[in-house]
Amino acid sequence: MIKEKFDVMGMTCAACVAHVEKSVSKLEGVNSVHVNLLNNSMTVSFDELKLGADIIEKSVSDAGYEAHIQSAEASSATNFYSKIENIKDEQKKMRTRLIVSIVFLVLLLYISMGHMLGIPFPAKIDLMEHPLLASLLQLWLTLPIIYANRRYFITGFKTLFKASPNMDSLIAIGSSAAFIYGLFAIYKIWTATTHGDFETMMKFSHDLYFESGATILTLITLGKYLEAKSKSRTSDAITHLMDLAPKTANVIRNKIEFELPIEEVVVNDMVIVRPGQRVPVDGQIISGSSSVDESALTGESMPVFKDKGDTVLSASINKSGSFTLRATKVGDDTTLSQIIHLVEEASASKAPISKLADQISAVFVPVVIGIAILASSVFFFLGYPFDFALSIGIAVLVISCPCALGLATPVAIMVGTGKGAEHGILIKSAESLEIGHKIDTVVLDKTGTLTEGKPAVTDILVSSIVNQQQLLEIAASLEKPSEHPLAEAILMEAEKQAISIKPVENFQAIPGKGIEGTIDGKKYVAGNLKLMTERNIDLLKFASLADKFADEGKTPLYIANESEVLGIIAVADVLKPSSIEAVRQLQALGLNVVMLTGDHAKTAAAIQSQLGISQVIAEVLPQDKDKEISKLQASGKIVAMIGDGINDAPALTRANLGIAIGAGTDIAIESADIVLMRSDLMDAVTTLRLSKAVMQNIKQNLFWAFFYNIIGIPLAAGVFYEMLGWKLNPMFAAAAMSLSSVTVVLNALRLLRFKPSISELSGITQNNK
Repeated sequence: MIKEKFDVMGMTCAACVAHVEKSVSKLEGVNSVHVNLLNNSMTVSFDELKLGADIIEKSVSDAGYEAHIQSAEASSATNFYSKIENIKDEQKKMRTRLIVSIVFLVLLLYISMGHMLGIPFPAKIDLMEHPLLASLLQLWLTLPIIYANRRYFITGFKTLFKASPNMDSLIAIGSSAAFIYGLFAIYKIWTATTHGDFETMMKFSHDLYFESGATILTLITLGKYLEAKSKSRTSDAITHLMDLAPKTANVIRNKIEFELPIEEVVVNDMVIVRPGQRVPVDGQIISGSSSVDESALTGESMPVFKDKGDTVLSASINKSGSFTLRATKVGDDTTLSQIIHLVEEASASKAPISKLADQISAVFVPVVIGIAILASSVFFFLGYPFDFALSIGIAVLVISCPCALGLATPVAIMVGTGKGAEHGILIKSAESLEIGHKIDTVVLDKTGTLTEGKPAVTDILVSSIVNQQQLLEIAASLEKPSEHPLAEAILMEAEKQAISIKPVENFQAIPGKGIEGTIDGKKYVAGNLKLMTERNIDLLKFASLADKFADEGKTPLYIANESEVLGIIAVADVLKPSSIEAVRQLQALGLNVVMLTGDHAKTAAAIQSQLGISQVIAEVLPQDKDKEISKLQASGKIVAMIGDGINDAPALTRANLGIAIGAGTDIAIESADIVLMRSDLMDAVTTLRLSKAVMQNIKQNLFWAFFYNIIGIPLAAGVFYEMLGWKLNPMFAAAAMSLSSVTVVLNALRLLRFKPSISELSGITQNNK
């Protein structure tokens, strides 16, 4: 199976989406097909041994549309920019169509309705004085409007004749009916003029309907133009990201510096990044150092210091010093390109909530055409004039709006995923967003998710013999040759306090107990209680203090000479600064928070008391994490798992929603549904809030789309005419239809105001408004 993307031209509504998907899904070898109305694209998974892209393109053509496979050689950025350019080009064309339509419509309304408003104009074009000339003039003014909007007729009738009518078909039928009736009226006026039948002349000169058809086309074009302008804003977040990427890079080859287009940079190229420049590709610093602003990619507001050996990401900003990097990821493999790719994938995917709209869209247009014909026929056979019955049918055709149904979900998904990317949250699919708002239980892996994932010195207690600096000097010197995990924490603390390391003689590691060695001719040991007991070293007051540290989840390390303990250094995997607040905010959202850890129950209980978590699952073997997720699911919970390690991957896959910390392993990120670019648990809170906001927005859009059609179509069909005298003019129907699509898009754009979670609990309510 392979997956290919296609650009699809000619789609205007949800009915188009349904027809294209139905046509392609019938092909033998097609596994899945997803069509996106918002960006006019289609993603097809198919067996390349059974069919090719050309057959898929022909299938789309047979349905009345046009499809072209996207270039495999073009980067995600290139394809995205191409779409943006197409949208801008479409906006320009729509604007031209709108200007032409408005200019001629104003003249047409002046001729057709000026006398009713008492506006003076030449007698030669007065309907009362010269009905035939005035009627022909209205026809001539209508023709440019029809020509400017010919796309509705070309696409609408093409899809109608291929038995897959869409929104354009409704517009084409409705406006054509008005236009044809106008031609019929001119014929009747001409024959009446020839025979001197003044009554017939007056009757038909006031029922030309040219202005109705022209107004329908103009109002719908106005709606489409506003819709196109609004839709272009849905990708603002990604466009902003892409604009950050530099177009060139300063590359060193054969000791000579070249300025090359970014497309020509290859893996292992040496790239110089100077102060104020943006990093052109992902890479590893091989010389120099600097503070780098990664806020555009990760949402991290503070610049991050980068030194030799550190990784830097494309599109981040070099704030101060110069450095040289070795390119590790270029082109479509860079972090920026992957973000764009993920957002496009998520935007192209479908949320399960949209299934009902899809099913209705598949039959919507034929049903509407049937209702229009039925309504017109009923009123005609009830004895109403033909023009009255015709206006009923036209109103039904132009008020119905599958566009709103088709846009309800994708616009919200596009804005939501783009907004997530803006804050360093990468959402892989629309389904992930939908599941997010249903989550009732969040399982947090301890190491690397709640904690820093590496030990750090938390406490230093000394006896009367030494001070803190002297104790740390002895401990760091002893630990320098050691390979124990705690050694790194002590050495880092010594480096932080600028304490020098002394040479150690006769160093010996005592497995499971500690280490010993000689410093400046004196023998010292560092280790656990067991080692102190074996050496008969006096623990003094430190035994009870060590127990207190153990109760707090810390590991006490005794430092002693040959006779007594000099002090204790406590080491622990400390909580991240934001973990306590993140847990508190998750609980404030009504979620049950569970900590999952392989630690001893005593250590887990200490972390639990700091975090205020009600449920802890401790002493879990790495291979059993997914089993614990299954147990929670079996009890009826909808579970989100948040982790970062290789051993978290099965649990991330098993959970209803897997969220990987971005600084975690590639395997964890690959297994997750959502990736957090920063190692900050507050972003998980933002993710779940964003999910709720997007789903609420989709529900509002779908409600409006269904409500509008449920109320609008019966009103246009004259259901209330006999009882209440309510009748909808086709021109008002067209205005209402245009407004419905614009309303859905504008509602989705409210998500652009979404703010990430802040550190105060009071901010939750504020940010959800």
